[in-house]
Amino acid sequence: MTCERALEVQAYADGELDAVSALAVEQHLETCAECRVLYDGIVEMRTALKRDARYYRPAAAFAQRIRSDIAREDIHREDGATRARATFGSRSFWTGAVGGVAATALAASLALFVMLPSAQDQLANDIASAHVRSLLGTHLIDIASSNHHVVKPWFAGRTDFSPPVGDYGEQGFPLVGGRLDYIGGKRSAVLVYRHGAHVVNVFVWKDDGSLSAGAKDVSGYHIVSWKEGGLFFCAVSDMEAGELRDLSGLIQKNASG
Repeated sequence: MTCERALEVQAYADGELDAVSALAVEQHLETCAECRVLYDGIVEMRTALKRDARYYRPAAAFAQRIRSDIAREDIHREDGATRARATFGSRSFWTGAVGGVAATALAASLALFVMLPSAQDQLANDIASAHVRSLLGTHLIDIASSNHHVVKPWFAGRTDFSPPVGDYGEQGFPLVGGRLDYIGGKRSAVLVYRHGAHVVNVFVWKDDGSLSAGAKDVSGYHIVSWKEGGLFFCAVSDMEAGELRDLSGLIQKNASG
């Protein structure tokens, strides 16, 4: 890597930055192809680990055998004769030292893996950050219209799927337009709605089966996600969670038929 902000990108991918720093990195990712490749690679590796890693619980007999071996090792360490043979230059000393280093490294690696944010948590952070970025910047809307016959065709040729577009002004959620965005390295269609003084971003992309639907709160923003018709939807806003669920219900009904 030659970009001096590569370490910031890695910290962002691990969810270690505050909201302001994360926003700065997201803006940098829009212009730096090298850092975008780095970020996408980290996300892809994390997704693969979460999806493909296998966990096994040891049998009770195996666990007891390990405890017994550790107990015997403790007894040997207390044996003066055994300690005397483990001199600095002896083979047993270096075997034990190398084994200890390997065990420590393995424990550290496992701890780091456990501390990594899950794919669901990373998605929620990305969605919240993208929502804040759209509100603070000038890229809230690419196509401004409340007419779904205008907004829906705009996505044709810009995405490889057709997002369901509807105006729910009579229910209190008027459509104001749409735009394109990137979430986790994937191109996403974004439908933009208003509810009173609140802005709602609804991100839509092809469902690859790697994520589960659900609800989550991040930094005061409510996030509701669901699946419909081979697509993954994620709505985010600071309005009441129940109102956000009402909008998601309207969109699901529209998408299903």
